[in-house]
Formats: sequence, C-alpha cells, structure tokens
Amino acid sequence: MASPFAGLPGAVTDDPSGAPLHFGTFLREQRLLAEGRALVHLGDRVVVSVTGADRLTWLDSITSQSLARLEPGRATELLVLDPHGHVEHAASVLDDGVTTWLVVDATSADALVTWLKRMVFRAQVVVTLEADLTAIGFIGGGAAEALAAPRAHAPAGASLIWIDPWSHVAVGGHQYAAEPHPGEGWDWRVAIVTTDAAAELARAIANADDVDAAGLISAEALRIAAWRPRRANEVDERTLPHELDWLRSAVHLDKGCYRGQETVAKVHNLGHPPRRLVFLHLDGSDALLPEPGAPVSLDGDAAGAEVGRITSSALHHELGPIALAVVKRTLPIDATLTIAVGDETVVAAQEVIVPPGAGAEASVPRLPRLSARARA
Repeated sequence: MASPFAGLPGAVTDDPSGAPLHFGTFLREQRLLAEGRALVHLGDRVVVSVTGADRLTWLDSITSQSLARLEPGRATELLVLDPHGHVEHAASVLDDGVTTWLVVDATSADALVTWLKRMVFRAQVVVTLEADLTAIGFIGGGAAEALAAPRAHAPAGASLIWIDPWSHVAVGGHQYAAEPHPGEGWDWRVAIVTTDAAAELARAIANADDVDAAGLISAEALRIAAWRPRRANEVDERTLPHELDWLRSAVHLDKGCYRGQETVAKVHNLGHPPRRLVFLHLDGSDALLPEPGAPVSLDGDAAGAEVGRITSSALHHELGPIALAVVKRTLPIDATLTIAVGDETVVAAQEVIVPPGAGAEASVPRLPRLSARARA
C-alpha cells in the first residue's frame, strides 16, 4: 500500500513499507518532531484487531502483560515469548471497551496473527489484520497532536491514540537502568487512523503553517535516544526481555502463568541475562553510521574479537551519531568499543542501560548514567 505521505514535497520512500524515510531535511524534521510539530506515517507498522468477549483474558493468558482487567483507553504493550523466555513478538496495546487494538511491526505481523489464531481454541475471540487502518506517530502536547487527534479512528466512541508506556515503569514492571532515564521525557503517541484519514492528514500538512511531515528515520533517532527497544531492531532469536530492559513496560512480574514466565522469573530473581543493551555515542564522521548487525569489538583488540552487535543507529539532531547495541554481559562498562562500517572503523563510548549485574534483584547496585557534562 502506497503511503499517503509519499506525495508530499521531497519525500524519499526507500523503505520497503513505502512510508517516507525523510523529506530531504531530516535533522530539521527531527527537531520539529521532538517539538510536537511534525507527524510521521508509520507505514512500517500494521494494525491488528482482537474482538470477542474473551479477548482480554485470552491475551492475558498467552502474553507477558497483565490484560485481564485492562481499562478502556489505557495504553500498554505485550510480548509473546517462546517456552524458553525468548522474545518472539511485541505489540502496542489499546482497548476501547469493545475491541483490543494491537500495533505491530509489519515485518512480523503475519507471523503474529497466524500464531494468535492458532491459540484461540474455544475462546470467543476473532483476530483480524486491519488492512484499512494505519498508524501515525507524533510527540504529544503540540500542534501535531491537535491535527492528528480529531482524525483518529473511534469505532466505539473513544479516539484510538496509544500513549507509549515507556515514559515510566509500568505497574508490575521493573527497571534495570539507573536514573535519570531518558525515557522519562518520551511522550510518544500513535494514532490509529483509516487510510482515508491518513490521506486527509497529508493534505492538511501540505496546507499547514505549524505542522510538517517527518520521516521514519527521525522517529528512529528519537526512539534510540530514549533507549526504547523495538522488536524489528533489537530482537533476535536469543533475546530475553531483561537484556533490553523491557521489563520496564512490557512484562508484568506478578501476573499468572504464561509461556516463558519461568525463565523470566528465574533470570530476574536468581540469575543474570547473558547480554545487555547499551547506548553508544559514535565518534568520527557523521556520515559513518553502522548498519544493524554490524559487529562491535573492544578498542585496541588486535584480534578484533566480537563482543556484540549494533541493533539501531541514527544521526540525532542534538547528540550526533548514536546507536543501540546488544553486548556481552561481562563487557566492562568503561570499555571503549569499535564498530566496523564498511572498510572504516568507528570508535564508540558506552552508556549503561542494562547493568552487568541485572537480575538477582535483591542485591543489584545501581550504576550512574553518564551525564552530558561528563561526556563533554
């Protein structure tokens, strides 16, 4: 499906979804997005509906989140884990009292829908991939929200606007990262709209003086700076939610049994996740951004032994070149790292997200976050 934003001036639509990556001025777009004055067509996400009287108790029984008593309008997120606790799927969740709405990365949506349908059994549940609905992202509290909110889909009377729970530790969740956490200022919202409403938004942007369009890479840069994990980027076949600090918003530690719960509890209470997410400040030319999957090594290691992999990278409008990487738990927190970018090498400094001692929570010391002044 072509993006309704693809016809706006300067749109570069190299993303497989057809949604614009940028409009020719991505740092300006990123600033406007951060200020609540730009909208992003999240064409790399899709919308799934779950209807039926049993939808919430059913989702509660098969996912990591406590959903049985989810109030209409309260946004949350869930993970689907395999029997060994590895992340298979993730979804943003919003219920309107009649339907539970999931916003899912497009690359894994078909697999998630197929799995959900297989898990229905006798429950009164219907799972549908909604081809006529799409997602629009923005930072709350600004002109962008004022433009998008009235056009959000509202089949049960309440507008479908998901507010990212990453801004705080959810009830039943747990944070490994030290304070202050950049997610505290993350007021990310996603409006679920019809394709006709998305086209209407594109026309409104073209005629607006106070709202512009931003591309997917602007949204990614802000997400990375907020340390916010995403299934399409940070997850591989070995990922445990602890490694990404995803207990913060997507796992309820006190709910009933679900697939993978035993591993979640054991790692959190008794053990340590084998890997950990780090935030990286990249040195060198702004043009040298590592691709996802690029190997991370210890600086000065002649053998170039791999200690991790890049999961996401971007050029941030304030922080410069940044990245997220998943590295070995035992990697020293003060180690300088290098990343291969083609034939070049980029040096990177770590900022701790998940500390090496995460897990066995009774005695985990807190590690200070590197301040902007200390980095200067």
